[in-house]
Amino acid sequence: MMAKQSPLQGALWMVLAGAAFAGVNTLEQIATVQAGMPAPTAAFLQYLVAFVVILPWAVRRGLSALATRQPALHGLRVVLSAFGVQCWVAGLAHAVPIGTAIALVMTSPFFVTLGAGLFLKETISVERWLAVSIGFVGGVVILDPFSGGWSAIDLLPVAAAALWAGASLCQKKLLATESASASTAWLLLLLAPINLVLAVPSGLVPHSTFALEAIVAVGILTALAQGFLALAYARADAAYVQPFDHVKLPLNILAGWFVFGTLPTGRLWLGAALIVGASLFLLLREHRTAQAAR
Repeated sequence: MMAKQSPLQGALWMVLAGAAFAGVNTLEQIATVQAGMPAPTAAFLQYLVAFVVILPWAVRRGLSALATRQPALHGLRVVLSAFGVQCWVAGLAHAVPIGTAIALVMTSPFFVTLGAGLFLKETISVERWLAVSIGFVGGVVILDPFSGGWSAIDLLPVAAAALWAGASLCQKKLLATESASASTAWLLLLLAPINLVLAVPSGLVPHSTFALEAIVAVGILTALAQGFLALAYARADAAYVQPFDHVKLPLNILAGWFVFGTLPTGRLWLGAALIVGASLFLLLREHRTAQAAR
């Protein structure tokens, strides 16, 4: 049974997802930077807790949700997602400011556009090339590589964006023949074991109660954020609710300022404006193209 469409509710759920992700990123940085938890351990425990939280839902779905004809593609998607998580958490663990990290990871749609042209053989129009170019210029403005004040660590959110874009392309190809429930079930089933393998060298147990409490809260908020996203897309069209996803940028900046006392420079705002503007242009263009096709 399909959920009743309500654009206002869809927008509200998307904003709540952004708020939950702001909590995730802030607590993740507390667990890794302040409590000293290794990034691979934090990523493993985060998704282990999230899996436990949503386990009742997975049980109700049953084994039928795992029916698939493309297990290898599911596996590739999960591997890309897992390494994206590792890069993202490692960036936060090395104290990349939350606002900067969020702005850089918002370049993911541009990697999706490039990948769709390279691997899915989709046509990249002049408008799409323009949006991709402006988005990447925004990323360069934020990183400011010619100033000498940046390091390779600052590229970790960009690496996460590229890896998650690859996962999105896999999902796009999967959804042509598979159900959304199968895609979700495979992601939940395989993400924790992969993160487990990656976390073994750094240890699986937090060294303090404080770190454990922080990462448990991160896992719970992760599950809530994913649930809010699902509700947003169930209540309204993706083209309508997606712009509200950009609200997570100021929410994360506010969280970073409130907890860590860090405020972004004018360079970040300029770069973020270019990224958000280009992604909104790309979204509007894709929506119009889809409407014209229908």
